[in-house]
Order: sequence, then structure tokens, then C-alpha cells
Amino acid sequence: MKKVTMNTILSLIANIDTDEANEVRAELTAELNKGAEEKARNAEQYEQAKAIVMDELNDTPVTIGELWDALADKLSEVGMTKGKLQYAVTRLWKDEIVRTEGKVNTYSKA
Repeated sequence: MKKVTMNTILSLIANIDTDEANEVRAELTAELNKGAEEKARNAEQYEQAKAIVMDELNDTPVTIGELWDALADKLSEVGMTKGKLQYAVTRLWKDEIVRTEGKVNTYSKA
């Protein structure tokens, strides 16, 4: 079921005060909020990792592998993996990091 449909159902039964309506509201609300905790946890991980990565980067270009090797212990403590690091550098923080294209792309602080 789409989220729009679930929200519509919630709106329609908002003023109905029966046990069945309360049960449906609770189930729909739980379904709509599913994943919210994980999303918030991931956002916090990326925010903590950003501070660590930005402290390490300078104007000397490095590969993702080199960056991971330098920071693996620190980033692992906040729950980051090499794949998450690559995602963050290439997508989330792309405006703050300079990408130098080559056979292997390198990254430096903007």
C-alpha cells in the first residue's frame, strides 16, 4: 500500500472513535513510521563521519581506498563502512569535496 493511501485512510478515520478505527490508526501509523529510527541513526552516522573525513582531507588528492585506510578505525567506531564512505564522499558531500577524475578518481577538500 502506498504512503499516500495510508495517509488518506488515516485522515478519513481520524474522527471515528471505535476500537476498530483505533486499531487501524495504530497499525497505519506504525507502518508509516517504519524505518524512521534507522533513517535518523544513519543521518547521525553520516554527520559524525563527515567531521572525521573533513578533518583528514586537505588539498592533496586521495582515493577512497586511501581515505578508508587512514580512517578505518575512527569511521568503524561510528558504524561506517567503506561503501558508506564512498557513498557519502561521492554523493552527500560532493559540494564540499573536489573530485579529480582519472583511472581511479581522487578526492580532496574543496
